[in-house]
Amino acid sequence: MTRQPELVTDGQIDRDVCKLVHQFAQRLDVHVRRIAEEVGLTPTQVVALRELSEPITARELATRMSCEPSNATFVLDRLEQQGLLERRPHPTDRRAKQIVLTPAGERCRADVVERLGAQSPLVTLTADQQDTLRELLRALVTPR
Repeated sequence: MTRQPELVTDGQIDRDVCKLVHQFAQRLDVHVRRIAEEVGLTPTQVVALRELSEPITARELATRMSCEPSNATFVLDRLEQQGLLERRPHPTDRRAKQIVLTPAGERCRADVVERLGAQSPLVTLTADQQDTLRELLRALVTPR
């Protein structure tokens, strides 16, 4: 088994990475907010639609959105009022409801996902660079 050498720094790499990650997160936030304004939704609704790639429960959505289930429920209530989704009985869990996009919701999600991808700050990177970035970030957030 090969042991990784420990990186000894004066903390500069930590400061630099924290600053860059924060700046990138701000750019992503501005990006989502711009798309939300373009399509007439809130930024949180845009994130919820992005994550609704298949029928899931509100709890699963909250996990994907990194928020409390009550916050996800609030967002889902608004999307349901707009006719973009409906709650259906879960096929295997009688206690749960599945969140399913309506045809209008599918069209809206497709538009949102297309806009998010086409105008993403990540488009400046090559596909290989995007894959590398994803793997590096995954390595940083995955518990050892």
